[in-house]
Parts: sequence; structure tokens; C-alpha cells
Amino acid sequence: MSRLIKDYVEVGDHTSLDELIGRLTAIRDSLPEKTDAELLVRGDDIFGRHLCIGFMRPLTAEEAACEGRYGQAGRPKLKRAA
Repeated sequence: MSRLIKDYVEVGDHTSLDELIGRLTAIRDSLPEKTDAELLVRGDDIFGRHLCIGFMRPLTAEEAACEGRYGQAGRPKLKRAA
């Protein structure tokens, strides 16, 4: 299926710079080819902040099966005009 979904990977706080660089490198290497990944800082001063990596990926086989079963559920049925 050609549909892509947005997926997120979160990196927790309180880590050394070397560990962070290693983790980000490992995440980058595990992403699918030609992924336009973006890095965001999310959170606030009360609940804390974390890095969030968002990227588009193809549906897995399980997600595609669910999409096939329920993809038409929210769409109205249109009648053809005579």
C-alpha cells in the first residue's frame, strides 16, 4: 500500500551528549530510505522536555489489513444520479 503514516521516536532527557549522539545516529540508521525526518523539542517546564523525531513510513502488513477493513467505514455512500 502506498499510504504513509507519521511515526514518532522519543528520546528521554538526562543523558550525556555522547549517548545522545549515539542514540540519534542509531535512529537515523534504522529509518527507511529517503525519509524526511524532523527533530522537535516537545514538552514544557512543568512536565519536562524531550526530543521527538517524526518521519513518514509505509504501513506495516497489520496496519494495511486494518486499513482495508475499516478504511471505508467513515466515508458516506454516494448514490449515482440518474
